[in-house]
Amino acid sequence: MNLAPDIPTISIITPTFNRADELEHLINSIAKQSLNHYLFEHIIVDDGSTDNSEELISNKSSEVDFDLRYISQDNRGPGAARNAGMEEGRGELFVFIDSDCEAREDWLATIYEEYTLTGFDACGGPDASKDDFTPLQKAIDFSMTSFITTGGMRGHSDKPLAKFYPRSHNMGMTRKLYKKVGGFGGLRHGQDIELSHRIIKSGAKVAYLSDAIVYHRRRTSLLRFFKQVFNWGVARVNLSKIDKEMLEPIHVIPSLVTVLGIGVIIGSTVSPNIFLPILFTGFGLLLFISASVGVRQNSLFTACLVSLIIPIQIVGYGIGFLLALMRSLVKKESWVGFSGSYYR
Repeated sequence: MNLAPDIPTISIITPTFNRADELEHLINSIAKQSLNHYLFEHIIVDDGSTDNSEELISNKSSEVDFDLRYISQDNRGPGAARNAGMEEGRGELFVFIDSDCEAREDWLATIYEEYTLTGFDACGGPDASKDDFTPLQKAIDFSMTSFITTGGMRGHSDKPLAKFYPRSHNMGMTRKLYKKVGGFGGLRHGQDIELSHRIIKSGAKVAYLSDAIVYHRRRTSLLRFFKQVFNWGVARVNLSKIDKEMLEPIHVIPSLVTVLGIGVIIGSTVSPNIFLPILFTGFGLLLFISASVGVRQNSLFTACLVSLIIPIQIVGYGIGFLLALMRSLVKKESWVGFSGSYYR
């Protein structure tokens, strides 16, 4: 007798654009989920890819024992793709994971167990790196998850310095909540923060699931990473124009550090006795942090990359924030920053 339900409890939704190589890693990780596979479906929304994504998904759908579905749309961005996935999803809980991520084997089981136990309305979880990630990906992962560089606001600390917002690479919301607050909005960057803010403001029950871990294969070049964090700085200004509650003191710190850092460098040429010790102290702290990461990863190369990634993250975000703020004050208009593909 088959007791499996006709309708899955969970609809996993993934937007993608020309990432067939990463999709294979993701689908393989979903196939290894410890949760009974009849409890979920996986909907991949192709946002206008020109690679072999459709062929890959078609082949994979015949190999896996869960419902793997393919939806295609014109290139309208990941937010619109996620919304399309929710419209097509059959589950009562929508769970989002990005195409450059892989799920730990107990990811869905953790979400499902907490959902059935507490009945949350929305959830979010952390991201991490895997042993097979490149040194650059490991360095970026450290910088993006460390309390030192993020203040714990991305969910990797019990005492964050800012409010935790579920982010779309590892986030869930019920169908009922989607009908109440709507889906992802039209911002080019920061769509997930804006949606999470609407969710929290609605009074919904939001759960942080520390054990619902995804492995995030982050941007694979220094230039791409700089553009990404720059756009996040721009997005924070745009978010604050929607609701000032989305701008907290910690969001201004990268800009302050950037301005102070430039001031110290200039000051070192004018009054070296005063400013050089400050400059050397800053470099010393950066090298100490980088070395500690290198020891944990057993990689000198990763340590060297961390010493580059941390300044890129802080300065990139800080400059993006400052330029967007000045443009907003002077020209009274919003700005999107680097306007290439959403997925780069």
